[in-house]
Amino acid sequence: MSVPKERFNMQNTLGDLNNHLFAELERLSDEDLTGEKLKEEITRAEAITSVATEVIQNGSLVLKAKQLIDNKVDADMKLPKMLEG
Repeated sequence: MSVPKERFNMQNTLGDLNNHLFAELERLSDEDLTGEKLKEEITRAEAITSVATEVIQNGSLVLKAKQLIDNKVDADMKLPKMLEG
């Protein structure tokens, strides 16, 4: 199944992630979901959780890099290229 390019909005926020996680929680809470459909939803939830964990860890790293820049003593200190925002 392909996802339309429009869905890959690089302006997503942690608030958007939170909304996706709660939407998945609501789908998992559907008492009418049973059998194979429930298994599929659990698999989807596991995938979403895995990606969400990576997004949160990346956000944490960016925040730590920002704090490092804000608190640096050496004005000429440079961050590694991959940490630049």
